[in-house]
This record gives sequence, C-alpha cells and structure tokens, in this order.
Amino acid sequence: MTGFERWSAAMARTLYGPGGFYRCELPGRHFATSAQTPVFAEAIARLVDDVDARLGRPDRFTILDVGAGGGELLERLAGLLDDRFQLAAVELRPKPPHLPNRIAWGPDLPDAVDGLLIACELLDNVPCDVAVVDPDGRVRYEEVDGTGATRLGDPVTGEDAAWLAAWWPIGTPGERAEIGAPRDTRWRGLTGLLRRGTALAVDYGHMRHARPAAGTITGFKDGREIPPVPDGNRDITAHVAVDAVACDRLEPQREALRRLGLDATPPPLPLAFQDPVGYAHALAASSAAARLMDPEGLGAHWWLWTDR
Repeated sequence: MTGFERWSAAMARTLYGPGGFYRCELPGRHFATSAQTPVFAEAIARLVDDVDARLGRPDRFTILDVGAGGGELLERLAGLLDDRFQLAAVELRPKPPHLPNRIAWGPDLPDAVDGLLIACELLDNVPCDVAVVDPDGRVRYEEVDGTGATRLGDPVTGEDAAWLAAWWPIGTPGERAEIGAPRDTRWRGLTGLLRRGTALAVDYGHMRHARPAAGTITGFKDGREIPPVPDGNRDITAHVAVDAVACDRLEPQREALRRLGLDATPPPLPLAFQDPVGYAHALAASSAAARLMDPEGLGAHWWLWTDR
C-alpha cells in the first residue's frame, strides 16, 4: 500500500487485516503488559473471588479475556482457580499449543457473559483517526501512507467533530488529537455482553485536564518504541481518553492493585539469612508488584469498571 488513508483505516489494515501484526505476532515478543506478570494474575484471581461472592457463587462463572495475546493471564488463572471457573479467550491468532485444554480459544465474542470480562491493553489498539489543527485553525484529519509520511486531509465534521468538542477540543495550529469515539463504541459493545458480573478494561490513558498536545500515536517492535509506520511489522497504539469511555468507575492501576492485596514492600533483609529461597521468592514478587504499580510505567494504566 503506497497511497494515503486516514489513520483508522491504516491501523485496521496493518493490525488486523490479512498478514497484519496481530494476526502474525505475539505481543509478548514486542512489548510488556500487566497481563504477562504472575502477580497480576494473582490480583485478578482475588478480583474473581470478589465478583463470584457478589454473584452468590453461581454454578457457572466465565472469565473472558478479550485480546488475550499469548494467553499468559488465563494460563496462570488456570493454576489458581478450580474447574468451576470457565476460562475463554477472544483472539485472532491460533491457540498456543502449550495452554491448558480448559481454556476455550477463538476469534468470536460470545452472546453473553456471566462472570468477569477483562480487556488488557485492547482499547489502545482500537483503530482511531488523528485530527490536526492546520495553519488556518481548521481541524482536519491526518492521512498516512505505507512509509509513515503524513499529510492533511478533509476537515473533521459530524460525530467526530462533536466528540472532539466534548472530550478533546483543539484549536491552536499544530495541536493534535486522537478521536476516541471508536474506543467508546467498542467498550459499550463489550459491556453490553455482560449479563451479571464485572467488565474491566486496563489501558494507558489520559484525562481531559491533561490531554497531550502532540497526541500519543506511536509504534512498538522488539521491545522498542518506534515511529508508527503502518507496514504490518509493528504494533501501532494510541492512549485512550479514558474519561470519555462509559463506565461505572475509573481508577489508576496502582490503587486498584493495592486494594486487591498487591504489596510492593521488599521482604525484611533478615529473611535472606533465615530462609534464602523464601526471601528470593518474596523479593521477586515485591519487585513485580512495584513494576505493576510504578506511576511512571504500568502503574499509570487506568482501570475502567462496569458492574451488572
């Protein structure tokens, strides 16, 4: 592809089209997520117990991971939860052969969910358009070609203009914004599947009082942040305007994990002499918790909750 197109079309093609990044690559090879960390799974298992108790310990409780990546979260939950809990992944790639048989795997959403629906770093990969203020103060779509070159396109109008006015107003020449309406729509669709239980989105994001003037769209490959060239060989992501996404409550990941019992306090040093193996395990767990709760890193994620 060499012609120019809007970012939403470029992201859809390069991430999810034939030969796209998410059809061919495992995310864990290119970037780190909370879902890849064992202590995160332990916190989610405690969340499952909370939701399960609220629902009265039903006979059937489903944990649906939408955009499951390599299945790391469900694999660890399989070792933490008994067989009453049904584990299911929605993912475009085939199921990794090492995952337990009890994990259902496929590309399609179910008709309904009773239990916990979780989406870790899904919304930031929902294709969206980029708006730019031109030198005359007009808000226009940005277009991109297959080399990453960009140009200004048509004026932003209609629902996209209304979304910007409500959630991310821009007006100074050179200001940029990612139009988050498709993310809002995607989350409404997912929470609409929930009959009883909780839906949880975990993602990087920002609030209206602190929108980034230059936008956030970027690329990742092989553990490095790189330019967002829509060539199918890299992840392309943009942070989520989380306050625009309809949910019951919103909180930083570090606060949510603290409530769920994660503790980043290092173990006492004398334990290293009394129980070296126990000390090593405790130190590894506290270090992983600290990484998940780091406000400059994964701790900056937002948790978006919806309960039924």
